[in-house]
Amino acid sequence: MVIVEFVIVPLGEKSLSRYVAEVIKLLERKGVKYQLTPMATIIETKTVREAFDIIEEAHELMFKLGAERVSTTIRIDDRRDKDRHMEDKVKSVLEKVGEVR
Repeated sequence: MVIVEFVIVPLGEKSLSRYVAEVIKLLERKGVKYQLTPMATIIETKTVREAFDIIEEAHELMFKLGAERVSTTIRIDDRRDKDRHMEDKVKSVLEKVGEVR
């Protein structure tokens, strides 16, 4: 699995929640596993190409919603030696936190 964090910002907007909501609706229509965080959205896809296609569609959606300028940042975790999921990464850290206490 590829885990991809992305942030899409329609520049010049004071509130982004309506834009983020439309991206989430897009992800749900596509059946993409996602995690919404206060600062970004994380998706899990089979390939980097699949992630790029989804993020490109979300990026273009901002223009359809009326944005005149959009900035998109992408961070990719592509691990090929194990089939890891978002929950696995969080669980691993939480287990180690428990070991420390």
